[in-house]
Order: sequence, then structure tokens, then C-alpha cells
Amino acid sequence: MTIKKITVMTATAVAGMMFMGSAQAGATFDAVKKKGFVQCGVTTGLPGFSAPDEKGNWTGIDVDTCRAVAAAMFGDATKVNFKPLNAKERFTALQSGEIDILSRNTTWTYTRDTSLGLNFAGVNYYDGQGFMVSKKLGVKSALELSGAAICIQAGTTTELNLADYFRANKMEYTAITYDTSEETIKGFEAGRCDVLTSDQSQLYGLRTKLPDPASAVVLPEVISKEPLGPVVRQGDDEWFNLVKWSLFAQLNAEELGVTSKNVDQMLKSADPSIKRLVGGEAGFGKFLGLDDKWAYYIVKQVGNYGEMFERNVGQGSPLQISRGLNALWNKGGIQYAPPVR
Repeated sequence: MTIKKITVMTATAVAGMMFMGSAQAGATFDAVKKKGFVQCGVTTGLPGFSAPDEKGNWTGIDVDTCRAVAAAMFGDATKVNFKPLNAKERFTALQSGEIDILSRNTTWTYTRDTSLGLNFAGVNYYDGQGFMVSKKLGVKSALELSGAAICIQAGTTTELNLADYFRANKMEYTAITYDTSEETIKGFEAGRCDVLTSDQSQLYGLRTKLPDPASAVVLPEVISKEPLGPVVRQGDDEWFNLVKWSLFAQLNAEELGVTSKNVDQMLKSADPSIKRLVGGEAGFGKFLGLDDKWAYYIVKQVGNYGEMFERNVGQGSPLQISRGLNALWNKGGIQYAPPVR
């Protein structure tokens, strides 16, 4: 008698197989190369991370992360189109193939990494959830917020973190939910809530939109881990490798002292680590299907990680955020990239 083996699959596994069999799986690298630009999903407007200026030019860390990929693939960091997305629609846009990369202050979590058919390609900003309040309230700690009305963006990890924190500290709150970060800051400004909660980086960005930014203060408590980074679809290792190594190239460049200003001189460096990074040693581009100078184009046109950080959110920017955890591993932080070798 022949015994037939019956395989029982979870709904997630079935969905994953359906996704992997779609037209998108395995085709992103070639499709991007053919169309000649990267379609990048970003926020609807968050200073320091992804926001358009009055002329429609996008700037920010997440924007530069996509530009680095374009620089690596095309030798031209301008070969990017940006699509603004709110938190609710961002994953669907990536899963459907509407965008090639999601670079939208998105937290890397277990559930997102294992159940959505997506891969996180690294961390371009280590963050944590915090609270912003009006100075006139006189609040010094988040533990004083019991009974507060709190503005929050829907479809984010922020909602669960907030519930967990208040439950753990036996406090009550009323959630005032909005679809976009712009709506949350408008609600805060209008006095519809006492508190605005989000990633601390986002709070600093949103504070700049207030008529008087100095009227609000970010409280000291950080209640969660929020590793933010670019996301791609599963099923195309070529594209996944390109996106993650574009970020790793920026981190390695900073560690090696290679900047947008000196990268041309570094082409002549005798240091083997620098030579491999900037294309002075032949053969290292082929593993990504790229020109040997792929990382040179990134650093020349977008900058190393430190340059990108300081320009967009650092002490010289309106946000004035210190490097903190985002300093390199050998400078007191935890930013670290595998070596190019």
C-alpha cells in the first residue's frame, strides 16, 4: 500500500508561496536596470528623513539611501523617482511592485521580516520611541502622563509600544489617531492632544514644523528599539545584495576615512581595504553585477554615512540630533558594516 504524504501549510506559508510565484519575484534587479531608475517609497514628508522642498526636491537620510542605490547601479544618484506613502499603504506598495525599495523610517521587526514576503536590507538609523509635550505643561517625565490624550500615527509599531508602556506602568491614556505624521503634528499644535508620540527622530523633525519649535520638548524616556532601514521584496537576491551593500559601502567609507571630497585621491590609495571599496582593485563589482567603481559613485555623489547623517539630521541641520547609537562602532556607537573583501 502506498502512503501519501500530506503537507499541512500555514496561511502565511501559502501566501508566501503565492507571492514567490508572482511576476515580481526575482525580477527586480533586471526590471530596474531596464527602466533606468529606482522607484523609491518614502514618507509624505518628514524633515531629515524624506521631505520635499518648495521646488519638489526630496532630501533626507531615507532619500539618500535610495540615491546611493541609484548611484551604484547607474553611476548617477539622480536616477530615482520618489513616491510618497503613508504608514498604512507602504508595505502593500512594495509587495505589489509599485515601488522597488521602501525607504521610509520603517522599523525592522520579527513579524514584518517573516510574514510579509519582505527583506530588511540593513539599518540606516537606530531609533527609539519617545514623547513630545508642550513646555507649558511642566512635565519632566513620561511617567507623569497618566490620563493624557496622545496623538499617534496609525499603522505603526508606535501604537503597540504605547499600549505596552502604559499598561506596564499602570497608567491610562486616550489615543487620538491620525493617518499621517503631518496630521499628528497639526493635532498637537491645535491642542487636540497633550502629547505626541513617535520615534524620537520623527519627533525632532515634526517639532520643526511648529510655529515655535522651542515651545515643545522631547522627554528623556526611550521606550522601544526602533531599527529603521530600507526594505525590499523577497525573491531577488541580486537586488537585495545591491541595496544592503550600498548602505554598507557608506558605512565602510566613513570608517576608512573616505569622503565625497577625497574619494578621487583615494583611488590612488595603497590601502587594500580602500582600493577594494573605491574600485582600485579589479573584480569586486562583478559580484553585484556592477562596475568596479560602484561604491566610488555612491561616496562621490551621496557621501559616506557620516556625511549623510550630518547633512540631514546632525548638529549642522535644523534637527540637531547627536550621532548617539548611530556613531560608528569604534566611535562609541553601534553602526557597523561587514568589510569589502
